[in-house]
Amino acid sequence: MNFTTQRAQVAWDPSRTSLAKIIAAVREVGYDACPYEPRRHEARERRERRAELWRLFVAAFGAMQVMMYAFPAYVGEVALADTQLMRWASLVITLPVLAFACRPFFAGARRELANARLGMDTPIALGLAGGFTASAWATLTASGEVYFDSISMLAFLLLAARLAEGTLRRRAARELDPLLNGVSQEDIPIGKILSVAPGQRFPADGVVESGRSSADQSLLTGESRAVPKGVGDRVVGGSVNLEQPLVVRVTHAGADTQAAAIARLAERAAASRPRLVEAADRVARVLTPVVIAGAALAWLYSGNPWIAVAVLVVTCPCALALAAPVVLTRAAGQLLASGALLTRSRALEALAKVTDVVIDKTGTLTEGRLALKRTYVLGRLGEGQCLALAASLEASSRHPIARAFSGIDTIPVEARHAVGEGIEARVDGSLVRIGSRDFCASLCSSSRDESQWRDESQCSVFLADESGWLAAFELEDQLRPDARRVIDEMAQAGLTVHLASGDTPEAVAAVAARLGVVRCQGGMTPQAKHDYVARLQAEGRVVAMIGDGVNDAPVLARADVSFAMGAGADAAQLKADVVLPGNRLDAILESFSLARNAMRMVRQNLGWALAYNAVALPLAAAGWIGPWEAALFMGASSAAVLLNASRPLAGAAPWKAFSFSSLSRSPSYS
Repeated sequence: MNFTTQRAQVAWDPSRTSLAKIIAAVREVGYDACPYEPRRHEARERRERRAELWRLFVAAFGAMQVMMYAFPAYVGEVALADTQLMRWASLVITLPVLAFACRPFFAGARRELANARLGMDTPIALGLAGGFTASAWATLTASGEVYFDSISMLAFLLLAARLAEGTLRRRAARELDPLLNGVSQEDIPIGKILSVAPGQRFPADGVVESGRSSADQSLLTGESRAVPKGVGDRVVGGSVNLEQPLVVRVTHAGADTQAAAIARLAERAAASRPRLVEAADRVARVLTPVVIAGAALAWLYSGNPWIAVAVLVVTCPCALALAAPVVLTRAAGQLLASGALLTRSRALEALAKVTDVVIDKTGTLTEGRLALKRTYVLGRLGEGQCLALAASLEASSRHPIARAFSGIDTIPVEARHAVGEGIEARVDGSLVRIGSRDFCASLCSSSRDESQWRDESQCSVFLADESGWLAAFELEDQLRPDARRVIDEMAQAGLTVHLASGDTPEAVAAVAARLGVVRCQGGMTPQAKHDYVARLQAEGRVVAMIGDGVNDAPVLARADVSFAMGAGADAAQLKADVVLPGNRLDAILESFSLARNAMRMVRQNLGWALAYNAVALPLAAAGWIGPWEAALFMGASSAAVLLNASRPLAGAAPWKAFSFSSLSRSPSYS
């Protein structure tokens, strides 16, 4: 569930239930639900906003009329008959204010009571209903005081605050909507041939069949640079064709597109909350019954129902409930725009406290487009046979190493199995492995010394079967253009950078020297990476891990916060807290900066909301704050939180101005 976007992700077993039954169950609880469709959602928001404006208008009109009737009683003597007439007129005018304008408060309170869970609407509804009942009784009996003017003004101020909150919430939610709106919701058949004109968005994921152009993929990657597209290149739904017409064959459509998958992860992130926010929610849930009990005691002690009304209104936990959701949704939207997809909002808390960054090499600091440089034949098979065997084993892998063997003819293999250090399969009944040196050495019995041909500065991949070594492949990869700058800026900010890789120690040391990284280690297994991060955490460090392969999944889960490259393995992305769809390392820098600013803003909002309630409750209980003043203060408190939440997140405080070395350790998430 995501309060800010008012959306929920639902998975169900069609053999046990249906979407219609799920929607019916939601409606039984007291809410409405329908399948999400961008245009329908926008139309519904417009209707809701019109209804909110009408309710605010009725409340404002009623407040002005009732204040006009109440004014003579405030400034001078009025005949008893005239006073009673104005009381009845005020009652009649206040009725539609409560029945129509205040209906959301009463409907919300009814839902909360039906589900035995008190929320923000219950104290407001009690205050409005109690104040109106007391005033109506005074009108019927022609005795006592009436406060129809306070009730109407209270309703107006509450509705104005709710309208402002809804406006900002919708604005924050729209930061995530372009992903869903950019992809066609039509059921486009897989394999259909489409012609996409310049300036049009690709309605689905596909492959270019003919034509040559470039695409703007900034919607997905945050990278504004156009990406060339030609025959055989993949295009992603939601990106824009720029120069020439392209003929595209659809491979994924609708909910199966990359944009839809990213949107689902973004929704999941917005629905999760940092532990600080969860603690605030628990305080808000406790605060409501405390407020109601305090109002009852104040009424019993003073005998004045209006003191109880003031207590109920002034201490409504609205500001406390609004303190975080808008900030977190805006943070997720801005991170996505910069090329970093936040998959878990609670990662923001750890991102703001990171002290050490552990980075994988291949596919992370390097382009991940490995090319075969040289083949060394070591056994009974020729070079062509070794290449075909290697390509066959790597055919189903998404690891960057596998792409070095693409385009080579393959042969049938059986029982293919991928592990952290490589891949093994059976070929003609014989077990064959491709991967790291140690992984292959444990299979074959040959003890041949490879040092005479192995280039220590390059990545080497080995091939062996049960009879012995078959071949070694020397691969080369290029560093990402922004790798050195990103690592330099991390170091300048006080972060300790570590290079941890499964490649040979010599190859890792060569890359570390080029990047200026002092702490580096090569030849690491997935377990070794996991233990490396665990040792850092045991020293009180807050660790961010950046990786891309299947073998990085365990350490990504172990780290306090983790990044996965968008071109990497699915297993890595599932374990990561942040995915980089555009594979841009500089998006990591923006993530640190924005997370720190967002969490500071959340703490400011929570601190203000708690301090306000701590001061307002005793003042209202002492009778120093009347009902309409209580509404004014409550609205001002919510407005202060919302205004603070709407301040710029990025660039509010340059991240390089902070030192991370003295920060305390954050809890480890797994």
